[in-house]
Amino acid sequence: MTYCVGVSVDSGLVFASDSRTNAGSDQVSSYSKMHTLGIAGERQFVILTAGNLATSQAVVAQLRQEFKDDPDCPLNKARYLTEAADYLGEVSRRRQKRYVDKDGPNAGFNPAATFILGGQIAGEPPGLHMIYPEGNHITTSSATPFLQIGEAKYGKPILDRIIEHDTSLADAARCALVSMDSTMKSNVTVGPPVELLLYRCDSLVLDRYRRLDEDDPYLRALRNSWAENIRLAIAALPPFRLDALASLPDKP
Repeated sequence: MTYCVGVSVDSGLVFASDSRTNAGSDQVSSYSKMHTLGIAGERQFVILTAGNLATSQAVVAQLRQEFKDDPDCPLNKARYLTEAADYLGEVSRRRQKRYVDKDGPNAGFNPAATFILGGQIAGEPPGLHMIYPEGNHITTSSATPFLQIGEAKYGKPILDRIIEHDTSLADAARCALVSMDSTMKSNVTVGPPVELLLYRCDSLVLDRYRRLDEDDPYLRALRNSWAENIRLAIAALPPFRLDALASLPDKP
């Protein structure tokens, strides 16, 4: 399983991803789910991946090779981030189609992969898009300034309560890490190392990255502080009067 989140605020973008791809009883595997492509001063792309690992790796490998070798490839020529998202979706659909086998030995195999594409092209604002396995995609809005893929439910409440368009980049990063830690706490198939990348609006460089292992001092301090402050918040809630409770009504 996977958990990746992208956050869009006025000052830039925040990306966070776990690295666990398998958490069986006798084997734990880790692969990076954060990938970057860019030309300093011109365009920067960050890709987060979830779903079938072979599909996502094949898609990223193709995009990386084209970006490096072909100046006229769609990612190099795109004027808008939505064009790049369209192309990523197209490549993903083609890759998945190779493995669809309804009646053969691969029947039942699911090659689906989901992506978050974020970044900025010079002259345009930064943005985020979530690309579904079908190739279509959505973006953020003023009401929903973040996108999640993978095991999203455990980390969503903190994002819903905290993230606003004017949240600082540093606070958005802390919130993304708390969201990640909450997910790791509740689902063993999501795990470290955690990758964190911050993109500053209009910088057109990717120079704010950190990899946090399980024993990283900051991740440990964040986890402990969050847990302690939750306990304090519960203790500070308005008292619940047990004497206000009534007996269960008789059932007909």
